[in-house]
Amino acid sequence: MDEERVVRVVIADDEAIIRLDLKEILEETGFQVVAETGRGDEAVTLVSEHHPDLVILDIKMPGLDGVSAAREIARTQDIPILLLTAFSQRDLIQDARDAGVAAYLVKPFRKAELIPAIDKILNEAREDRAIAEELTSDTSGKAADDKIETRRLVDEAKAMLMDNFGLNENEAFSFVQQSAMQTRSRMRDVATAIVEGTLAPS
Repeated sequence: MDEERVVRVVIADDEAIIRLDLKEILEETGFQVVAETGRGDEAVTLVSEHHPDLVILDIKMPGLDGVSAAREIARTQDIPILLLTAFSQRDLIQDARDAGVAAYLVKPFRKAELIPAIDKILNEAREDRAIAEELTSDTSGKAADDKIETRRLVDEAKAMLMDNFGLNENEAFSFVQQSAMQTRSRMRDVATAIVEGTLAPS
């Protein structure tokens, strides 16, 4: 979880007991639940009003289902979305990914599953923002392709740093990012050097 600021969350689940459990787990962990609802359409409105750092949506809700709500949210805002589902069918998961869902969790979930899942998608969102910012100066029109390729290379470099040097995921990404800043290079070039073995933590 980001230690510099409190992560703000909107929860949407049509079961009040699940919303209560989620809120308790999140607030115990240090997150701030800024709004909650039992309807998918209201979730879209609340996200628009509160601009949270994370949205947690149930798959089945009145008004709009979780996938449709995620699609509406992703259309206008770049916010990580976690989908809660009682199912794990492949086509549903693919629909959710296409709608902009960052990850899903099958109910019933435990705190030990929920918090790592949230931390992972928040970290990925931060990394994606850092990569996107680096590419904003690109006027070649290839920024979207570059973002995908940079993401792939950075993930490969992170995996190597974690396996070979015992860094955690945050430390591995920080090494890539800091190395790029210090050498005035692009993160993809730093990641390539790590993968090729010409750059490593001292």
